[in-house]
Amino acid sequence: MKKLAFSCAGLLFLLSTSVFAKEQSTSALEHAKEAVVHGKAGHALILVEHAKTALDYTLGASIVAKGVSKNHLDAGAKELQEAIDHGGLGHADVATTHAEAAVEHIKASSKK
Repeated sequence: MKKLAFSCAGLLFLLSTSVFAKEQSTSALEHAKEAVVHGKAGHALILVEHAKTALDYTLGASIVAKGVSKNHLDAGAKELQEAIDHGGLGHADVATTHAEAAVEHIKASSKK
């Protein structure tokens, strides 16, 4: 009986981590898209705010992701960091390019 309970608990844990990763990725994608929108409007500081939030969610999803999905999330995190760095310097155009790349990586992580 204890083995069955332990097995069920383990299965529920595994299922909950994949749900957690999906929720994190969805939130990361929403904020990364908002960063792009504000970057295209020339609002570098607002881009940075959304990129920071997207980065937090992306890193959270990356912790539980595996394989190709993890690779895309890690690449997306690097792009978001670049967007933050350039946005902080007021380079909205360059920051937007990095935010757009992050959006593509985060999207790709969900497809795998």
